[in-house]
Amino acid sequence: MASRWPERLWIVRHGESAGNVARNLAEASRHGRIDIADRDVDVPLSALGEKQACALGRWFSEMPAGERPEVVLSSPYVRAMRTADIVRDCGGFSHDTHRPTPDERLREKEFGILDRLTRYGIAEHHPEQAEFRRLLGKFYHRPPGGESWCDVILRLRSALDTLSLHHAGRRVLIVSHQVVVLCLRYLIECMTEEEILAIDRGQDVANCSVTEYRLDGSAGPNGELKLFRYNFTAPLEREGAPVTTEPDAAVAAR
Repeated sequence: MASRWPERLWIVRHGESAGNVARNLAEASRHGRIDIADRDVDVPLSALGEKQACALGRWFSEMPAGERPEVVLSSPYVRAMRTADIVRDCGGFSHDTHRPTPDERLREKEFGILDRLTRYGIAEHHPEQAEFRRLLGKFYHRPPGGESWCDVILRLRSALDTLSLHHAGRRVLIVSHQVVVLCLRYLIECMTEEEILAIDRGQDVANCSVTEYRLDGSAGPNGELKLFRYNFTAPLEREGAPVTTEPDAAVAAR
């Protein structure tokens, strides 16, 4: 029986964004709000983020043509779509590889009333949400107007079904966000809440880092995706593009 999984799956966090930079400045200054005018969906890459994306693209370009991604899916957020475009353009992808396809199910976790607040802003303006999060844990806490990790996982289950239906046996690149990378690991590897949160506590997902799965056709009747590498940043380091790990939003809200 043919596998229902892609032959190879790369999951990439977008390059450093202007929002990452603004959040760092706000945290360093202990400000309550992140100073950025754009909607979260419209936040662009920083100049460094564009350099990171091209460095990753050049890493793909060194693969044999028959091993590079042939399908590119992306969060519709500007920073993710721009990363996907640059990776494709710098990566020597085949002309048969269409422009990155936006999929709203791959979008960033929504933060609701905590959007653009640092940990200091949350403590000042919504201390009850900080307490709810402490009691429920980040996996289940849903701020008003926002999402929990479980909500993200529910929409990603649907995205994986689409991947199985339309892209089985192909080489697929997904460009998305930190929480999405982690939640996809949770789903693909059938993890528990504690297992994925332990990985999250261990290290942040670096901008333009690569999480790669390869199909093991001998595992079960439909084969299984096996983790080959996680949070892989060697392509950036080799090109001299600094590695950055800033969360997209307040650490307390993520």
